Amino acid sequence: DRKSLLWRNLNFIQPIHFQSKTKKMQYRLLLKLCFRLIFKYIVFPFFMFQSKSQGLSFVRIHAPWQVLSREAELLKIKMPTKKMYEITEEKGILKMLNEIWCKLTEPLQPQVPRQENTKMKTLSYPFSREKIYLYNIKDKDTFFDNATRSRIVSIGTLIANNVYDAAYPLHDVLRFQFLFFFFLYQEWARYGVFYKFQPIDLIRKYFGEKIGLYFAWLGLYTEFLIPSSVVGIIVFLYGCITIESDIPSKEMCDQRNAFTMCPLCDKFCDYWNLSSACATARASHLFDNPATVFFSIFMALWATMFLEQWKRLQMRLSYFWDLTGLEEEEVSLNEKEKLTWSDRMPGYAVNFGLILFMIMLAFSAVFGVIVYRITTAAALSFSTNETTRSNVRVTVTATAVIINLVVVLILDEIYGAVAKWLTEIEIPKTEKNFEERLILKAFLLKFVNSYASIFYVAFFKGRFVGRPGRYVYVFEGYRMEECAPGGCLMELCIQLSIIMLGKQLIQNNLFEIGIPKLKKLFRKLKDERTELKEMDTNQSKDPQQWNLDYILEPFTGLTPEYMEMIIQFGFVTLFVASFPLAPVFALLNNIIEVRLDAKKFVTELRRPDTVREKDIGIWYNILSCIGKLSVMINAFVIAVTSDFIPRLMYQYAYSQNGTMHGFINHTLSYFNVSQLKAGTQPENSLFAQEVSFCNFGKHTCKLKLTDYIYEPSPLSPNGDFCTV
Repeated sequence: DRKSLLWRNLNFIQPIHFQSKTKKMQYRLLLKLCFRLIFKYIVFPFFMFQSKSQGLSFVRIHAPWQVLSREAELLKIKMPTKKMYEITEEKGILKMLNEIWCKLTEPLQPQVPRQENTKMKTLSYPFSREKIYLYNIKDKDTFFDNATRSRIVSIGTLIANNVYDAAYPLHDVLRFQFLFFFFLYQEWARYGVFYKFQPIDLIRKYFGEKIGLYFAWLGLYTEFLIPSSVVGIIVFLYGCITIESDIPSKEMCDQRNAFTMCPLCDKFCDYWNLSSACATARASHLFDNPATVFFSIFMALWATMFLEQWKRLQMRLSYFWDLTGLEEEEVSLNEKEKLTWSDRMPGYAVNFGLILFMIMLAFSAVFGVIVYRITTAAALSFSTNETTRSNVRVTVTATAVIINLVVVLILDEIYGAVAKWLTEIEIPKTEKNFEERLILKAFLLKFVNSYASIFYVAFFKGRFVGRPGRYVYVFEGYRMEECAPGGCLMELCIQLSIIMLGKQLIQNNLFEIGIPKLKKLFRKLKDERTELKEMDTNQSKDPQQWNLDYILEPFTGLTPEYMEMIIQFGFVTLFVASFPLAPVFALLNNIIEVRLDAKKFVTELRRPDTVREKDIGIWYNILSCIGKLSVMINAFVIAVTSDFIPRLMYQYAYSQNGTMHGFINHTLSYFNVSQLKAGTQPENSLFAQEVSFCNFGKHTCKLKLTDYIYEPSPLSPNGDFCTV
């Protein structure tokens, strides 16, 4: 067929490029054939090619009308015809609301050229030279836009075989291209226009449908973060307002309550008063209050509404961009014989084994941080400095989260390279299949890497501590770490916020700005050295546009852009019950991210080839799975990690007057210190009073009552020493 013939012909060019010992007549004929094939199949206006055979040199190829029309007919590219039809407008209340909305948002609209008649839509039809009278051809030079010209190009084989180093369309060569570039830079790629909507139609015309859909999705996601941010701020303010009326935190902060807590470590830790954790208890109320439950339900509905709204917007864009009948061309990556199941089995086995190893590596990193927390807390407890011993929990938590953030950032880069290599050894049949498999592997690895430590704090920390006299130890000397007196939700909030903000600040912003600039500088210096050696002294010209574009960073796809937003979407939805301000920080980041990506595409990257896509592909399925998973995870956070359920149970089932008075005493367990194991009692105790009974937290009270030692105690109002 035509495509396989093209590949054979392009491969046939390679020996001509390197062989010079041919007869004169044969060489002329072959050279003529080569030029015919190049002009026939590699036709795109102002595409730049760099040849490695003679140093740094550029070739500019122009596409004549005859070639464009022929290839457009062969590829069955839809082009606008003279036939137009009217788009039915909304009537009644919807039309009035739409007009009001347009007037209110007029200052937010970008000042870019718009379609002359938005009420009429042109009917598109596959191009045919025999029916050229059907099409609205005003100027043959502009009838085929850059997106259409780019689709005709097929030079992947030449670049893959190192015949050419790069091929890319220029950013601003022709006059109408310069206008597009100018408006995109002024109304889209500047931080000063952060408050304006994106010119999606102009982005699509300049970069193609695939990139246009990405920015449309990113814009809708950013807009949807506005209501969730407002609700999150209200929930946080509710916690601030009601903190003074929270009875449990008042009881914990009241120094008159004789809540003497058991030592946090063996031998070197002393007894301590529960009132010393007053600050933690008050801070925990900011994120653990009844409004948090409402916010979790709201975010579950928010995620569903966002996905449904995106489906509507995607269908609308698909209709106006003539993508409804788009037939995807599956480009085969493997030109060899068809591989059997036995041929692919080794690749699948390597994939399974290495992915499992990488997941275990992420869990091992979390376990390493846990060991660091336990050992560091024990080491700081030995200190003779009172200030150091009193701030052990804060010091350990802060340093451990920072270490965990660094590990996450490092493993993210490793996982991206590993996922690509694993996908390559599978030998996928098509480019789309390759991209989908790469996305699934990269997302699975980065999902585990980003959320493993958060899952540990939310559902496992403090669950396997044991009790006084029967603690759980690691390495035969270190006790498992416990949650803070106010519960693990505050630590979960700290863990989530630092990892989320750290990834956004370092990975999503600094890396995106710094690394491309460093690569651009390195490439520029390298090219300048090469040019200085080869350039004559008489030639001193200003750099041409193709030289400037060659210095820019090559476009490597949208997978990294989608990935960072999908991971952020997980932070916003999965554990939002512990951090209501997550949508606020995500919104602030995305306001910058939209303009940062826009500036990167316009000024930092070579202009990519345009690709037609009718949807965002597998990313929508991943978003849908995260949205469903968020409902279950937030429900578990409220039921297991939060104090919401225990407080309701106490207020309506155990409280004598229907209030929260006595809740702290209800949740604490009592232990006779005389039953502590030998060698674990505090040495040289400096506690103000003699201790006969000590309390330990509610999160360790998970055993049967028969497992506890019963002694009469005046501290227990009902004679029970453990409330289950």
